[in-house]
Amino acid sequence: MRLSGERSVGEAGRPVESAIWVAGRDDPGAERSVTIVGKQQQLPGTETVWSHGSLNMHRITGKSGEDNLIIEMSPTDSFNDDLNGCNQHASGSAIDKQQQSKDSVFFRDGVRRIDFVLSYVDEKDGERKQERRRIYEDNLVNVGLELETESKSESEDGKTYFVKIHAPWEVLSTYASVLNLKVPFKVDDTLDEKTEMPMSWLATPFRLPKDIMHPEPDYFTAPFNKDKPDFFLINDKDTFFPPSTRNRIVYYILSRCSYTGEECADKDKKGIKRLLNNSTYTAAFPLHDSRYWTRSKDANCESERYTLYKYWAKFLCFFKEQPLDLVRNYYGEKIGIYFAWLGFYTEMLLFAAVVGTICFLYGFLTFDDNEWSKEICNEKIGGNIVMCPLCDKKCSFWKLNTTCNSSWQSHLFDNVATVFFAIFMGIWVTLFLEFWKRRQARLEYEWDLFDFEEEQQQLQLRPEYEAKCTKHEKNPITQEMEPRLPLTSKCVRTCLSGATVLLWISLIIACIIGVIAYRLAVYAAFASIMKQSPTNHLEVVGPYITPQLATSVTASCINFVIIMILNLMYEKVAIWITDMEIPKTHLEYENKLTVKMFLFQFVNYYSSCFYVAFFKGKFVGYPGDYAYMFGKWSKLRNEECDPGGCLIELTTQLVIVMTGKQVWGNIQEALVPWMMNWWGSRKARNHPESLYSRWEQDHDLQGFGQLGLFDEYLEMVIQFGFITLFVASFPLAPLLALINNIIEIRVDAWKLTTQFRRPVAAKAHSIGAWEEILNGMAVLSVVTNAFIVAFTSDMIPRLVYMYAYQPDGELNMKGYINNSLSVFNISEIPLENRPEEEENPSWFNSSITTCRYRDYRYPPGHEKQYSHTMQFWHILAAKLAFVIIMEHVVFLVKYFVAWLIPDVPSDVRARIKRERYLVQKELHDYEVEKLKIQLSHQNHQECTCTPGIYPYLSKHEVLPEF
Repeated sequence: MRLSGERSVGEAGRPVESAIWVAGRDDPGAERSVTIVGKQQQLPGTETVWSHGSLNMHRITGKSGEDNLIIEMSPTDSFNDDLNGCNQHASGSAIDKQQQSKDSVFFRDGVRRIDFVLSYVDEKDGERKQERRRIYEDNLVNVGLELETESKSESEDGKTYFVKIHAPWEVLSTYASVLNLKVPFKVDDTLDEKTEMPMSWLATPFRLPKDIMHPEPDYFTAPFNKDKPDFFLINDKDTFFPPSTRNRIVYYILSRCSYTGEECADKDKKGIKRLLNNSTYTAAFPLHDSRYWTRSKDANCESERYTLYKYWAKFLCFFKEQPLDLVRNYYGEKIGIYFAWLGFYTEMLLFAAVVGTICFLYGFLTFDDNEWSKEICNEKIGGNIVMCPLCDKKCSFWKLNTTCNSSWQSHLFDNVATVFFAIFMGIWVTLFLEFWKRRQARLEYEWDLFDFEEEQQQLQLRPEYEAKCTKHEKNPITQEMEPRLPLTSKCVRTCLSGATVLLWISLIIACIIGVIAYRLAVYAAFASIMKQSPTNHLEVVGPYITPQLATSVTASCINFVIIMILNLMYEKVAIWITDMEIPKTHLEYENKLTVKMFLFQFVNYYSSCFYVAFFKGKFVGYPGDYAYMFGKWSKLRNEECDPGGCLIELTTQLVIVMTGKQVWGNIQEALVPWMMNWWGSRKARNHPESLYSRWEQDHDLQGFGQLGLFDEYLEMVIQFGFITLFVASFPLAPLLALINNIIEIRVDAWKLTTQFRRPVAAKAHSIGAWEEILNGMAVLSVVTNAFIVAFTSDMIPRLVYMYAYQPDGELNMKGYINNSLSVFNISEIPLENRPEEEENPSWFNSSITTCRYRDYRYPPGHEKQYSHTMQFWHILAAKLAFVIIMEHVVFLVKYFVAWLIPDVPSDVRARIKRERYLVQKELHDYEVEKLKIQLSHQNHQECTCTPGIYPYLSKHEVLPEF
């Protein structure tokens, strides 16, 4: 049988306790684990079947020749002393399982920590996969990792093997130098005693204990150098590198280790990702350190997962601050930055939500001052104004007072406070982005990221790029041959990718056009059906159920369903076309995917809102010459806005799409992984805790995936667009976003802590390309809100009327409704536009000769009848002037605020300079002291040591960066 037990590199004179596998007589396929410690000896009846360094593996043949034991031995202890113990353990694995709990993050010796776990299913016809695994694991051993395999008989399903990986100090220290990891060398002496803020006791309920918020003291750090171990604060080599750093180092090795032999010419077959893609392994993940609901029974285990769940992931902690340092220690800086950004964004939303709520309350409290709504609802004014039909044939003449309720609703959002709130949000966006830069700079220092060479890390070639590129060229920097994608192939792939993106965006636009056509087609049907609808007689909701509302709500719901369906489809397409482009680096891959996904989501989510805000009601025509969507033959007449304006419809569209997305997203994020995990672990839950191993528990969880954070960022950036691009139409949008984000933080924390495997720790000093996207949306939001106030709301026409066209010369809105409606002669309405006789209401008769419509045109009989009046051009000029003035004012304030607020706080800049100075000083003193010691030894004996400034050549192979 092939060696499937532990493989470790032993040092001379050091006992290594190891796991072995025993194949029983009754069931040769079943394997049991046995632990043996002994000296290396060549004994009678044994055969060396595998060896590495100073360790030999022996096959022991039993009396009948049928029982085989494969035993790993170290060179220091006696084989005979423990041979009887081996036989005792081999007699039954149940005893061994009961003696030691498997809910542990250590090897069976209880000393070496499990840094990573690989799982696989050994298929009967998978000889090629077996060979890949054998070579891959041998190569891992060659670079210094230690492996221990759990047999399939020990797993719940009886078919999954688990390979546990441990990185010893020699490997960790070597690759910490390679990766330029920063480690502490001196206690931070720049921390001043914080002055007590006035009334700071008010924040006590929101704070967490200090040992949770700051689990470790602050240190000055420097890049690790294994040649200077005494320079750094190394108290215990086993705990010097935290688990997140250990799993990052191991994954770095796994992703660059080859699974082909040295004799094979194909050097591009490397990396755990490719082995996962071709199903050689089924999963690769670091372990959680405990169960999330209870501490680990092992005193050596940190149980940080339990602490995170208790103080962070529970929803009852929604009002508490986040333990970001603990999140960073456990999950790595990349995930820590995301939660820091999400928490800061939520905090800033509080200010926008308060101001937005005040603006909404202003509209609510000024109902009595709403003169135009009073005129619409007045029986003598709005009840005597006959409006022209809103659609052909099926729509009848109607009275203006039927829109009484919608005009009152519109006033809640379309008032003077709307202009103030639009300007405020333009400034708020700038403050949010500038203060986030400062917060991010502080995190960069506190988390040792201010000198993080992300570009150098991310410029490493992707294994997929190396594998698919056939040509090579010399890198001008490294002077080494690197794979290169031919220019023609690159152009073809880019063109095909661009065409695919355009095709999908065109598909979205086609769907939006379909929804618009639906609105135009069903409005007439709703108008005809709801005329005799029994809901009209309901006292509470009857007046609110109108054809306009029914059309808007159903169209918004249909649009939301289409958005969700297209999202599911396009995500896979975006990944596929990005893979097809074969990006050279990880940074390039993420940027390309980010642009594609955001561009698609932007069009998908916002196109319907842009239609209602900037197109609906703008190209209608007039009763004698209506405009049609696809020409008169389509009979789809363009929609008109209510006399109160289109703003209330934009609000309806925004509320349905935004809240629907948020509610659906949270349900999907929480419910789907929970149900999948519940179903996957249904059998194992019945077993005792000691038999449900830590690696099996984590294996039954969902994989976080490379795009886990990508989806979270995308969700929040889309929400950011809703509360900035269209906030003038719905001041309560920041409040809804605030409530959602309070839930979102805890849902994300809960699922990450309880429902997903532990992600591989990764570094990141910023939110990446999303910051540029947010800046772009901030600029665009100023333009969109200016146009919404000017062209979608009725704010400018009202102001022009009050200051220039009020007949009594008073600054009030009396007579505004009559002034804003033009007159048309009913007899001049074309036959194809006139309503059918049975559609007209009972009050309509031949004595009514004119109808009104929303526009500024000369009345019939005028020499310029039905052409635009001078008031129309005055209003248009005022709208354009407002847009220009508002944009310039807001942009001026934005850029002034951005200039005024430095990106890096002064105290952080001083501490960075202090740390750089200390690193140089301490290193200089260290080297001088070391040189003095060497010179003093030269007087007595020849110096055999090398100065610490020279690089150290490792005893084992170090995987290169590429």
